[in-house]
Amino acid sequence: MRQTRILSWYSLIHHEPSTIRIPLLEFARALRPGGALLLGFFECAVIEKFAHAVAPAYGWPVSDLTDELTSAGFDVIETHARTAIGQRPHAAIIAQRNSIR
Repeated sequence: MRQTRILSWYSLIHHEPSTIRIPLLEFARALRPGGALLLGFFECAVIEKFAHAVAPAYGWPVSDLTDELTSAGFDVIETHARTAIGQRPHAAIIAQRNSIR
């Protein structure tokens, strides 16, 4: 059986913290157990709202977004973060839909 995958590369940055679980639960619903999610986002020390080109965006601590993913039915497999001079820090999380849901 083929594994399902979802790529969410900076597509959740405009969700307010109070609504972030909605798309994460939808990702979990769309994936079979074992399906993978790759999530890219701006990393911050605390959840932080900032001006973005089209609409306000949010940066997240990796640990806070990891907690949200776990609550939505994912097992976090890997986390990655990078910084570059003059740019916002970026992060990525690789998660797998667990079979508990």
